Amino acid sequence: MGRKIVALLAASLMVALVPAVATATAAPAAAQQDGDQGATLRVGLQQEFDSLNPFLGFSLASTQVFKLIYPTLTTYAAEDFGVVPDLATEWKHSRDELTWTFTIRRGVKWSDGEPVTAHDVAYTFNRMMTDPAAATANGNYVDNFAAVTAPDDRTVVIRTEKPQATMLSLAIPIVPEHVWSKIDDVADFANQRMPIVGSGPFVATEYRPQQSLTLKTDEDFWRGPAKIDELRFVNFENSDAAVQALRKGEIDVVRKLTPTQFDALAGASNIERVEGQGRRFFEVILNPGATNSAGTPIGTGHPALRDVRVRRAIDRAINREVLVERVLGGYGQLGGGYLPPIFADYHWTPPPRLKRPFDIPAANRALDAAGYLRGPDGTRRTPEGEPLNFEFVLHGDEPVDARVGEYLKGWLSRLGINVTLQPVSDNQVNERTTAGDFDMVISGWSANPDPDYVLRLQTCSARPTPGGGGLPDSFLCDRRYDDLYARQLAEFDHDKRVELVKQAQRRFHTQATGLILFYPNSLEAYRSDRFGDFTTQPADDGVITGQQSYWGYYQAEPTSKAIAGTGGTDYGTVALVLGVVIVLGGGVTGLVALRRRATAGDRE
Repeated sequence: MGRKIVALLAASLMVALVPAVATATAAPAAAQQDGDQGATLRVGLQQEFDSLNPFLGFSLASTQVFKLIYPTLTTYAAEDFGVVPDLATEWKHSRDELTWTFTIRRGVKWSDGEPVTAHDVAYTFNRMMTDPAAATANGNYVDNFAAVTAPDDRTVVIRTEKPQATMLSLAIPIVPEHVWSKIDDVADFANQRMPIVGSGPFVATEYRPQQSLTLKTDEDFWRGPAKIDELRFVNFENSDAAVQALRKGEIDVVRKLTPTQFDALAGASNIERVEGQGRRFFEVILNPGATNSAGTPIGTGHPALRDVRVRRAIDRAINREVLVERVLGGYGQLGGGYLPPIFADYHWTPPPRLKRPFDIPAANRALDAAGYLRGPDGTRRTPEGEPLNFEFVLHGDEPVDARVGEYLKGWLSRLGINVTLQPVSDNQVNERTTAGDFDMVISGWSANPDPDYVLRLQTCSARPTPGGGGLPDSFLCDRRYDDLYARQLAEFDHDKRVELVKQAQRRFHTQATGLILFYPNSLEAYRSDRFGDFTTQPADDGVITGQQSYWGYYQAEPTSKAIAGTGGTDYGTVALVLGVVIVLGGGVTGLVALRRRATAGDRE
């Protein structure tokens, strides 16, 4: 197809879109107007919801929404992440710590008016215990459950196989039995019928896939209604578009700002910035020889990466100080242990004798000693003669991934290792990671105040089954690590558990299957002319979004301007316009690729 045809197609699209652009900028759609019924808090997202099904969704965008519309037995305090009651008002356990009894709060109702009872809790947990699909996102919490019963409407009894220290940190959305018992196939249920029946501070009322999700305040929420009338999550193609919308007053909050964007907003009119300690770690996974749960090799990992000496040498070739300064702009901390420093009790830093500081000559000497010698072309080869050519999978829409990839490619070239960068969509990253179809891949997770969830990602049991599924991270399957993981899960003495968690991190570090690069700070901004105050979690150095509970949005303080309403924007039209601009920039092959892709590989 020649240039003239491309130009004609582009011109036709632009002409067709002129009315749509006018609609987006001059005449907001009635369905999106804030009106005068109360304040609407509009949050810009650069990540799609991977699912609105709480049994399936595990992205940050989705899990945040689940906290807003579904109850959990307990939650985390805004001040310090301490455990506080939510749906359960009190609890006790037997002397052997195998039986837990939770008392359910009186008078709580689902958004359709039905009462919330202990039977809903028992149903949720039993569905996860008996339906593999229902255990997709949070199955690790119930793996050790022997039985869950509800002897009456206000009592839930959970019996575990072995003591389980996470019983007050079960981040499992409780669903209404009278709705979900009618769903035969959880894996195929998108949960997009509006309104979604929940029992949190908000009710999901409208969903436009890849565009926006609207939630209304539940006036009957047991803590009392939120001070805003409506909460709307708006999808943007990238963070630049979201920041521009914030400047124009079209949205109120933006999360995941780049350092450049954050700095550029300093002193901006009616915009307040928020910098908080992040709960996320950013890592490079080196495929150690991926296997499924049956021990059968899977994927395409390079055989050299099965050698821990090669993995450690690669770690010695990474300059974390450069990454923090030049990629994060100084907004972050150097990577070390598996758990981020925001959770000070559990955070572990490698001692001097275990650290692998940046040292290219030392890394080269280690590879020489291990028998991976350079060939005539300068490329190292395995003892069997296979060149060390690695495929490095990155999130294609994530600027941090691209910059990290270029740095690592340059550093590893000094070791005689060739790296090919492969930027792909978020979904492809997840699919390839789960299938072991990579040599190196960018990954990262947000840790919870209780570390069990992310610790389990490195166990043998996290590997995919022969039929697929699973939620592995680095495909570490190590007997010593698994033993430490099991021991920390069963340890109720806090100090002893902390020590076991640190030992597990030490073992993970020595195996070098996941190289922790840094812990990025959370950079956010909001419209101070529309919202005067937000609750941050934790209180010191905390953030508004990406929290462990609903406090930030639930306790948002609107100004009189926000309450009066300023009109809205047809974000469906804006999304279409943004998509076409990208198509025109990318040529005819992009004309069929209007579907928005997530920009961040965030996984909870």
